[in-house]
Amino acid sequence: MIPFDFEYYKPSSVQMAVEWFQYLQKQGKNPIYYAGGTEIITWARTNSIHPGAVIDLKSIPECSVMEMQNDKLIIGACITLSTLSAANPFPLLSETAQGVADQTARNQITLGGNICGKIYYREAVLPLLLANSHIVIAGMQGIREASIHQVFSQQMRLGNGEFLVQTLTDQSYLSLPFVHYKKRQIGSVGYPLVTVAALKKDKQIHTAYSGVCSFPFRSAQIDQALNDSSIPLAARIEQAIGKLPAPLLSNTEGSAPYRKFVLKQTMADAVHRLERGEA
Repeated sequence: MIPFDFEYYKPSSVQMAVEWFQYLQKQGKNPIYYAGGTEIITWARTNSIHPGAVIDLKSIPECSVMEMQNDKLIIGACITLSTLSAANPFPLLSETAQGVADQTARNQITLGGNICGKIYYREAVLPLLLANSHIVIAGMQGIREASIHQVFSQQMRLGNGEFLVQTLTDQSYLSLPFVHYKKRQIGSVGYPLVTVAALKKDKQIHTAYSGVCSFPFRSAQIDQALNDSSIPLAARIEQAIGKLPAPLLSNTEGSAPYRKFVLKQTMADAVHRLERGEA
């Protein structure tokens, strides 16, 4: 249970959600948007957050769609990871989502909630970074669309009162060869030591990572190193690891040296499979 009282609102439109957020903020209620709610409940139980009002986005039609339109896959921010995996409209995204938490949690965790969360991993963003997806965002200035690379840098960068409505992914990315690896210290459920998502487009391998540093990322410098076929793969991987955007994580899942060891192996597996056409 959450150890404090709060007001609950369930708008039926984007405009209503934004207007309620602004009104509640003016009332000093410290409102937050709510999609799946798993992370909000976790943080609230530890008193890390203390909202006076919660705005549930699940009744907004635009947040619950999953369809192809004008050669783009549209996924609403309130689609759960279980629903996404079962429908499988974007296999790399579906497989990545399938690796998050356990089935019970995935029944509640939403795509938008995972991407916008505070927990380090946010694995569902990796395929979207690789596919150069666009994000639809709502706020007091209306609805805007932006490249995910403009609004996601270590974490989702939303303005005050903004929320994620949908992701848009070009159809050309949906059926590309791909691999996904999630390496854990023990068992098949839990946070990753290393998660690698990769796809191959125009004979180039593109990779994205979670669990490696304290945020998920895609790096053009790492991809450039991994695609340099003029040198042996082991040397490519050493160069790629030298391009990491931040220090390797060291936590209860594994030390930085052990993460580096696992990362090297996982990079090698990904490149081998995609170069040989085994994906």
